[in-house]
Amino acid sequence: MATTPRGFRDILPDEAEMREHVVATVKARLSRHGYRPIETPLIESMNTAEKNAWNSDAPFKLFDDNGALLAVRSDNTTSVVRAIADRMGAGDLPLRLRYEAPVVRQQPSGTAQARQFTQLGYELVGEGGDAADAEMVLIAAEALSDLGLATWQLVCSSVVPYQALLDLGVDPVLADRALALVHDNNYIDLDELARSSALPDALQRAMRELPRITGSAEALDRVDDLLRDAGSTSSTTTELRSLLQRLTSRNAELASHLSFDFSLMSSFGYYTGLVLKAYAADLADPVGSGGRYDAVLDAALGQGAAAAGFAFSLERLTEALETSPQRAPMPDIVDRVAVSEMAPLRIAVPKGSLKDDTIVALEAIGIDASGLRDPGRRLIIRTHDAGGGARAIGPVELVIVRATDAPAFVARGGADCGICGRDSLMEANLNLLQLVDLGYGACRFIEAEPAGRAETNARSYARRGCLRVATKYPRIATEWYERRGVNAEVVTLHGNIELGPIVGLADRIVDITATGTTLRENNLEITGELMACTARFFANPGRARLDPRVRELAKRLAAWRDDAAKAGSQ
Repeated sequence: MATTPRGFRDILPDEAEMREHVVATVKARLSRHGYRPIETPLIESMNTAEKNAWNSDAPFKLFDDNGALLAVRSDNTTSVVRAIADRMGAGDLPLRLRYEAPVVRQQPSGTAQARQFTQLGYELVGEGGDAADAEMVLIAAEALSDLGLATWQLVCSSVVPYQALLDLGVDPVLADRALALVHDNNYIDLDELARSSALPDALQRAMRELPRITGSAEALDRVDDLLRDAGSTSSTTTELRSLLQRLTSRNAELASHLSFDFSLMSSFGYYTGLVLKAYAADLADPVGSGGRYDAVLDAALGQGAAAAGFAFSLERLTEALETSPQRAPMPDIVDRVAVSEMAPLRIAVPKGSLKDDTIVALEAIGIDASGLRDPGRRLIIRTHDAGGGARAIGPVELVIVRATDAPAFVARGGADCGICGRDSLMEANLNLLQLVDLGYGACRFIEAEPAGRAETNARSYARRGCLRVATKYPRIATEWYERRGVNAEVVTLHGNIELGPIVGLADRIVDITATGTTLRENNLEITGELMACTARFFANPGRARLDPRVRELAKRLAAWRDDAAKAGSQ
């Protein structure tokens, strides 16, 4: 019996009826705000897809019978922008447009991610500033309220503060590197980049701390304080403050669902101001996202054309309605919910070489991790925060996993946060917030070959035109060789990597080493160093934005690491 292709599925009547309800509810709200429907083709020219795309989601490509390269629509905003530029003009502004349409995106195999989903979106073109931002946010809030979701939250940020910070005399190369790390949610390497620069201390501190700021209105004060100390002469949060004020005056109850999180600054090259995500019913992934993208339509509508958009995922909204929330809303750690009533905070903890140090770290910050010492066949250790007090974390579940699997557990919502080595995070390449370098489990990522084999390998490379490399880390190895301009054929192994060149399977290996003992015992010598690795604390972005206990845990671990470093230097 034939099945649907990977990433595509049939929608059966029960779910289809729920989807109809969601679509009708959202459409009704948009219509009341004057948004009119627009439909765009599923197939666009490849030129349009490349010109207007701002994300890394690869479209499906195809050729028509004339040999023209086409792309299946991977985002509706791209198509709407093209339609406005082609068919409309400045005289049609302002435009309030809404759509309900499927998109198709390539997804890596083995990730169980859908390749087709439906967006319920709306675009406001020709009106800018905080009034337009407030309209976008208010509609999202009203739609979530109309659907009757038990719990939901809007999280917003802006790209303006960080861009203003980088304009304070930061070298363009350094600025680009900082932006790349912010986009990757890698605040640990961002810390190192800032500290190793020649920038003034206040500017370094602002680069490191700004993406970590979260909270309500007081978060905006902290942003302004950081930038003022770094040398900024004006506030960069004016529009966000006005947005909050407008929402509060129009609907204080809905405004209470709004919070700020400056880790939410993705797509810097596309968004020019407000960035917004919606979360609901304890789903780790957002049910909707959008923001302000002024200047994208400048060529068609004139310089300074204002535009903003937001799109719900129909699939995630439907899932949110079908999912009974397991967690009560937590704007802070203990105000609304007694500690004993909180759902457990799930932490993915590694077995193997990082286990003992992880136990030490957790117990040092008040988490009872004694059950990890001899868990037997248990896979989850149910424990608690022994520290208590006003910042109590409450019940905790320690999910015991391989270090290499920890990123997948956290990214897919099986745990809220976790601990593993930098190598595992880089190899997994998933959407995670890297928050704290824990300092233990130090090792090096190296390239090695059998002693005395250098000339032989050089001749083999010249003859074959490629270097054969055995590794457990194909992504890291491939990227390293590509950066060096070396054509490498990577052979993925899962154990005893050192055997690869010994038995002739490979010329070299790429692996991690702590002491080099295994290399020496197998007569292998290091020929290159990729990077240093230590254990890191990381989190699911959605859980970090919704559950303040994740940030509290990060603060405790950072303080413990700093104390341990000071004690070690004395």
